[in-house]
Amino acid sequence: MRKVVLILFLSFFILKNTSAQGLLAKQESPNNYFPVQSNDITAIIGAFENEVELLKTKINNKKETVIEGIRFYTGTLNGKPIVLTRVGIGKVNAAITSTLLLEHFHPKAILFTGIAGAMNPNLLPGDIVVAKQMAYHDYGRLSSNGLEKWGTLNPYNFSRNPIYFPCDSALIALAQQAAKKTVLQNISTHAPQIFFGTIITGDVFLADTKKNIALRKEFNADATEMEGAAVAQICYQQKVPFLIIRSLSDSADDSAALDFVKYGNLAAGNSAQLVLEILGVMK
Repeated sequence: MRKVVLILFLSFFILKNTSAQGLLAKQESPNNYFPVQSNDITAIIGAFENEVELLKTKINNKKETVIEGIRFYTGTLNGKPIVLTRVGIGKVNAAITSTLLLEHFHPKAILFTGIAGAMNPNLLPGDIVVAKQMAYHDYGRLSSNGLEKWGTLNPYNFSRNPIYFPCDSALIALAQQAAKKTVLQNISTHAPQIFFGTIITGDVFLADTKKNIALRKEFNADATEMEGAAVAQICYQQKVPFLIIRSLSDSADDSAALDFVKYGNLAAGNSAQLVLEILGVMK
């Protein structure tokens, strides 16, 4: 009897350790760092409700899924399978929602739609900046000499990420193609235009003319907002194509708070319109 018990114990021990080693090997495999991407679904995210509401009303065969309290909407938009969600305001909210999105829906690409403050003096409310690259303006070492820009650390191997996260070149090309077809809502002073450039991200609503000028000089930035670089970092690390699209609600200066109220909805609508056209030219 004791011999039988010993054999059973040894068998269980070997099986348990073999399974644990296999699980550990699976977890440590570089191929398991990255989600399996779908061949047919595009993710669309925004921060504010008005940034996603226009698109949400146009979804066909809409289905709502709630994950960890966050609402995701699937269906088709302009003939393409999509998942749409609101990430909330700020970098942490954007990172949490983007992670859930990648884990549960495995999109082939992420499009961020929303509003931002202008930094390029040639840009006006209602204009759109499509990001070629994204960067944090509040990450690094702050001393009496100012902010020393650092790249974030990749948690997989603690290698240094680039300071500027490049948006996907194929998605930029689609945006350039879609821009020719996009009809933007005019404001009283001018007809909005679509530009391609650099957008920076930080956990502040920038409403300071002097700080705007300083950040513009430091990063050569065209617009500033509060979520895009966090999404860009996650997509960069997870090897998921992404594109950040921002329509300008204000000039991130001393009058930014008033302009945000005045032009916010119009800007959100213009950004959403470009997203619809990008979906239309996708294959």
